[in-house]
Amino acid sequence: MIRLETPRLILRRWREEDVAPMAAVNADPEVMRWIRDGSVRDEQQTRDGIRAWEAEWEARGFGLFAVEIRSTGELAGFTGLSVPSYLPEVLPAVEVGWRLGRAHWGQGLATEAAAAAVRFGFEERGLERIVSIAQVGNDASERIMTKLGMRLERETVNPTGGRRVRVFALSADRYVPTAR
Repeated sequence: MIRLETPRLILRRWREEDVAPMAAVNADPEVMRWIRDGSVRDEQQTRDGIRAWEAEWEARGFGLFAVEIRSTGELAGFTGLSVPSYLPEVLPAVEVGWRLGRAHWGQGLATEAAAAAVRFGFEERGLERIVSIAQVGNDASERIMTKLGMRLERETVNPTGGRRVRVFALSADRYVPTAR
């Protein structure tokens, strides 16, 4: 079982007891503001999402990790790698993404988690390139992408929701590992 640890976080595969706290994250309109069309998700949609994330792990050898706070065991949200099939023009690609509950914003946790996922992608899975995609206006996510060493590659429209997005990218030859 794949498990990554950072100074403050544990990144691990999903468990049944993660459904309710992740559903709470997905039910927050402020958290979901920059996700697709901004719609919140209920517990069943969250359960279905977790099943899909776990299926991606089985099919590809990477996926979205549950992000747990080491000191408390609390589920903060997710980070990890996935194929951004919703944006065909960037394929083939692997995207690093994250979603944390509001209680965990502003502490550098998303950057810490995403950096571990990027390191996993390059060092453990041998990826050549990782992208990250954010809706135009989501400055907080763009700051994380920049901290990860990513550079703006293009601006386009997400065909599934019609919103403008920016695609940032980092290649393996430009990757500089961060402190563990």
